[in-house]
Amino acid sequence: MSHTVRNRRRLALRASVAALATTVVGAGIGIALSTTEASAATGGVTGFATQNGGTTGGAGGQTVRATTGTAIHAALCNRASSSTPIIIQVEGTINHGNTTKVSGSSCNTAADKIELKEISNVTIIGVGGGAVFDQLGIHIRDSSNIIIQNVTVRNVKKSGSPTSNGGDAIGMESTVRNVWVDHVSLEASGGESAGYDGLFDLKDDVQYVTLSYSTLKNSGRGGLIGSSESDRGNSYITFHHNSYTNIDSRTPLLRGGIAHIYNNSYVSLNESGINSRAGARARIDNNYFKNSKDVIGTFYTSEAGYWQVNGNIFDNVTWSPKGTDTNPAGPNPTSNTSVSIPYSFALDPASCVPDVVSRTAGANKGLQVSDGSCTPTTPTGGPTTPTPTSPRPSSPGPSSPGPTQGGTNLSIGAGSDGSSKADGTSYGNVRDGSMSTYWSPSGTTGSISIKWGSATAITRINIREASGATGYIRNWRVLNGDTGAVLASGTGAGVITFTRTSLKKVTFEITSATGTPRVAEFETYA
Repeated sequence: MSHTVRNRRRLALRASVAALATTVVGAGIGIALSTTEASAATGGVTGFATQNGGTTGGAGGQTVRATTGTAIHAALCNRASSSTPIIIQVEGTINHGNTTKVSGSSCNTAADKIELKEISNVTIIGVGGGAVFDQLGIHIRDSSNIIIQNVTVRNVKKSGSPTSNGGDAIGMESTVRNVWVDHVSLEASGGESAGYDGLFDLKDDVQYVTLSYSTLKNSGRGGLIGSSESDRGNSYITFHHNSYTNIDSRTPLLRGGIAHIYNNSYVSLNESGINSRAGARARIDNNYFKNSKDVIGTFYTSEAGYWQVNGNIFDNVTWSPKGTDTNPAGPNPTSNTSVSIPYSFALDPASCVPDVVSRTAGANKGLQVSDGSCTPTTPTGGPTTPTPTSPRPSSPGPSSPGPTQGGTNLSIGAGSDGSSKADGTSYGNVRDGSMSTYWSPSGTTGSISIKWGSATAITRINIREASGATGYIRNWRVLNGDTGAVLASGTGAGVITFTRTSLKKVTFEITSATGTPRVAEFETYA
């Protein structure tokens, strides 16, 4: 990395928040020193954690520094109330030797884990030389509005010595709402026989959670949503831009509820991967699976789950035959449900995911995120309050397409045709760069095409509906106009990605709508 790039990243981090008065908390001895230091950037909350009022953590509260587990607990207990906002900056190694139970009216802590119980409005963020929770798990129970960012949690055991948190690196249970876990590194050193359980487990009524830009590796179990077939009240979980490496199963195991799983990299899933069962519905967009087995399906149960798949890449993936308790989605995965996503999101092409994730995911990566063009960028910072978004129909791309999607819109200057058009509309209106003109079919269904004089490689289109007709388009297909092959299918307008294809004509076919569609722009991108 060049000196200039490093300086830019440091400046972006420093400029993202104001300098705050920081309290350095002693390990249970009540001595504090005052210092001034810039708080670390927190980036923007994403996914389902933006819903249900949003997730802000300790924004606006006091900032304290902790170098022991006891100091973390003391910071929680020293608040005016259990809901008083607080940002806890953590540096150093947190382990059993420096973690004790602390008592107070605003906390409910324990000696064998970092306990976030019956509290709200808390941010825990690694700073300085890094924060490592060594053999000590983080437990969230009966709590809400929590952010955990830029920390490593490793080798948490449920058997052997020492034990912590039931063997979960991060675990949530019992009426937990709005948690954002971002840029963390979760790792074990084996499976259940070696004393480990899950890296990221959610059970007993956990909702509105996002796990983003994180690494999970070397574990028998990646994580679960729901502890049994009857524990189906856990829902609205987003997993994006995470790296799963050398995991036997559960990436995740989903029982009931809805999960959105996009732009993750999976390498060496040894037994199974995304296991949707017991009525669960998973939206699985633009992920990259490599050297793995049974990466999507319902496994180890006869109680079916469901999935919507769009734009994923399967690189050396093997599939088991279907059995009484095994229902793999492959070898040619197709959707068996439709999942509507209520928030805006931007998809990286699946082919870019391994590179983007390797550069950005995990602790101590400078909180870098994808900039949407296959190269990472540092977040601009700002408040952690999410930008309000409006629900839109489901689509395999961002729910709210912006005016541009990066790169050159190849439709400008191309040709266009389609099925019969409504009076006063034109095929050319979808490629004129103007949102004030549009094409409509003569009824509620029809097709519109972009065409070129020579073969053109594209991997992404953006269907933008005109004002007053947003949400009219429901079911659709994208066709290779040269061969008739279906490149993608789904519900709702927006950005649609598919395997890079060289063609002279691409067709967007509307098969159902709630009114007469108005396609203002049919953008195409390489």
